[in-house]
Amino acid sequence: MAADLLLLRFVLLLLLLLAVSMVPPASSASSSAGKNNSSVSIDSATLSFSDLTLLGDAFLRNGSVGLTRDTGVPSSSAGTVLCSRPVALRGSANATASFAARFSFVVANQNAGSTGGDGIAFFISSDRATLGATGGYLGLFNSSIAAAAVPSDDDADAVGPAIVAVEFDTMVNVELGDPSDNHVGLDLGSPASVSAVDLADSGIVLKSGNLTTAWIDYRGAEHLLEVSLSYSGVKPKRPVFCVAVDLSPYLKEAMYVGFSASTEGSTQQHTIKEWTFQTFGLPPATNASSFTNATSNVSEPAVSSVAASSGDTSKKRFGRAITILGPVALAVAFMFFACVSVKKLAELTSRKDAIFLPGLLKGPRKFNHKELSVATRGFHASRVIGRGAFGTVYKAAMPGAATTYAVKRSTQAHQSRSEFVAELSVIACLRHKNLVQLEGWCDEKGELLLVYEYMPNGSLDKALYGDPCTLSWPERHNVAAGIASVLSYLHQECEQRVIHRDIKTGNILLDGNLSPRLGDFGLARLMDHNKSPVSTLTAGTMGYLAPEYLQSGKATDQTDVFSYGVVVLEVCCGRRPIDREETDKDRAGSKNNVNLVDWVWRLHGEDRLIEAADARLNGEFDREGMLRLLLVGLSCANPNCEERPAMRRVVQILNREADPVPVPRKKPLLVFSSSASSKLQEMAFSCGDDVRGCYPAATTTNPASPKSEGADRER
Repeated sequence: MAADLLLLRFVLLLLLLLAVSMVPPASSASSSAGKNNSSVSIDSATLSFSDLTLLGDAFLRNGSVGLTRDTGVPSSSAGTVLCSRPVALRGSANATASFAARFSFVVANQNAGSTGGDGIAFFISSDRATLGATGGYLGLFNSSIAAAAVPSDDDADAVGPAIVAVEFDTMVNVELGDPSDNHVGLDLGSPASVSAVDLADSGIVLKSGNLTTAWIDYRGAEHLLEVSLSYSGVKPKRPVFCVAVDLSPYLKEAMYVGFSASTEGSTQQHTIKEWTFQTFGLPPATNASSFTNATSNVSEPAVSSVAASSGDTSKKRFGRAITILGPVALAVAFMFFACVSVKKLAELTSRKDAIFLPGLLKGPRKFNHKELSVATRGFHASRVIGRGAFGTVYKAAMPGAATTYAVKRSTQAHQSRSEFVAELSVIACLRHKNLVQLEGWCDEKGELLLVYEYMPNGSLDKALYGDPCTLSWPERHNVAAGIASVLSYLHQECEQRVIHRDIKTGNILLDGNLSPRLGDFGLARLMDHNKSPVSTLTAGTMGYLAPEYLQSGKATDQTDVFSYGVVVLEVCCGRRPIDREETDKDRAGSKNNVNLVDWVWRLHGEDRLIEAADARLNGEFDREGMLRLLLVGLSCANPNCEERPAMRRVVQILNREADPVPVPRKKPLLVFSSSASSKLQEMAFSCGDDVRGCYPAATTTNPASPKSEGADRER
């Protein structure tokens, strides 16, 4: 029945092709107009990370784009974000498209009384790697460009950089001719505005910290650009800035849309909340009025002659279509039935093989959406047992069977497909006793589902920090040894090295025997052995991220080793990576962040390392084994990645086949570069902690984190 329906659709498609072939083609002028009337629409809400290019100090946080970071005076900051998709703004015969942009932004001073920054700019550039100087150059123009790059009538090559920018300036730069510290201006290839207006009469203060919405409209046919501003989000009837300008010398066939901002010796932050951009069809290459006049002068006999000729041409075209499409239709029909036959034969063969060779078909299988829905009671909230990088995890009891699964369901399937493909492609080919076994998947009804074996004892996080904690010392040591074994397998024993990138207690599950199982491969990456890592968007959980990963964004097996070291210290100490602790120096009720690695290292430096053991164990542990495991945790969490042991060496140490790696009494000091500080702050902002609470800055004195006596080491 299904094959008959497909054949019917195929026949209808052929008839449609025949009908289309009989329709005479439109005139060249109409065709040209149709091509030129194409438009482009971009909405930030539908863009993925791969659609954005972040330059300088720009970062993503909670769906918004931060362009500058909070730095201490007299530091400076500049950042740019661009849409990676090129936009066509010029057609044939130098025709220029119209465009409209709408975006919401916040300019806020972090410190009261500070001078503030230099402002924010919306721009269109021919270069997708546009990043300029700080200060009045708005992170968009180079400091060598001072005068406005106005096009020359005599020399087309005299036009400056292909950049069109609308600046929302909050600093007076006299050398650039700024009218005030609260103005809107149009920049053409230069930070010196060709036209600007003071916003004193509009009631808008750009650096007020209020959410401000801007509309930028350019009508190419009229050579008119308008800018409107509002606090309410409703576009006002009258623009605050209107200028007659021809942008065609600056608009190329492929342009990139973006935003930039900068500060210089200030602490101002610039954030883009949301934005849209749309182009309108390029004007037709043929003038409409001249085309009408030309056709009106054609004589009547000529028209009838053309009509007769058109009829003969249509008959010839129909004959040619039958001659060509007839054999093509037969060939396609033959291929169609051949494919159907081969598919049916393959299905029958697979069923026979399943009967006689069931052992060959073990592994992940595709589940039916209906059976998973029934097993989770329609994905009811009472069946939720956790949440991961991919989505919500449900307990699924299969009806009519004693089997229980854990089903991970994406909350936003369209945004989680990359994580879905990553997790499925990575874990489906892995086999290790300390990995959560993937049983199958489902991608029906617009949903993405991964089916795992069920872990009855939940996560290590809940077991460690639950009340009461039920993990004994042998069970804790078994957890550390098991995760070390599986990481050694992922890093050195797989055909392709696997970097997990999110090792933490919440992603380590405990089976019925309290044996550890590593799961949640939503952030994992495959990498060939002996291949250098590439820089990616920083991913993972704060407190477990290696310092060099925060700086470069390059995930390696050593970044996993650092995260493992933090987990080992948690297992030994029963404390979280970043913990809140009351101090006698502060007023009552005030708490400070305490870094677990720093705290344990301080005890090691004072020769009191054994005091780091979890007090809830009541001394019921092997002292030598505890000290060995604590030293393993510190060696793995060494700030310098070259000093960390490989996971294979860690396995040997825990099995007493090798001696522990020597750990210095004082924690080695790592000095972050400026780019690292930016990345560090981005991650710290996302978790709500101060930077120093996560990793100590080089210039911060912290009694809980002794500095090494050697020279500072900058990575």
